[in-house]
Amino acid sequence: MVCKITFTKQVRRREAAYTLVETSVGMGLAVMLILAVVSFSLYSARSFAGLGNYVDLETSSQKALDTMTRDIRQTRCLEQIKPNELVFRDWDGKTLSFRYAPEQKTLLREKDGAIQVLLSECDFLVFSNYQRNPYYAQYEQYPVTTAATNTKLISVSWLCSRKITGTRLNTESVQTAKIVIRNQ
Repeated sequence: MVCKITFTKQVRRREAAYTLVETSVGMGLAVMLILAVVSFSLYSARSFAGLGNYVDLETSSQKALDTMTRDIRQTRCLEQIKPNELVFRDWDGKTLSFRYAPEQKTLLREKDGAIQVLLSECDFLVFSNYQRNPYYAQYEQYPVTTAATNTKLISVSWLCSRKITGTRLNTESVQTAKIVIRNQ
């Protein structure tokens, strides 16, 4: 019996496999694509963390400002002002104070011995007191001569920030408010 091969597929040398150059170019393109995806992911993660911190700081600042506004508007008078502290006589005759502790970076509210943290991670805070009446044709108020008798308006400004991926970034703009003491 004689066996004959009737059909043969001849494989050319170029179709047999990838060459070294083709493999190197393919791997280089794959590495560049992976690096682009990873860098975009890191950038997006940092942006989302920044947005989350901004929203959280803005929420806590708004809550602190609402608490201060409510309490200061109801006080009878300002008894004492220091660069980092305000002491009021509250509507019920008790002492109410707001104190900024720069070492701990916190704004504290104290009444009846109960201390409440209004703000944390606060880098800068300043209190000012004014009379209620503004300068003629301007938006600024007159400075006071004596704190207890002339203060009608309290100005407060602060700046909070957090660390994002190891670097401290200002994730909030400066918060400023002018609060009028209503009972005086």
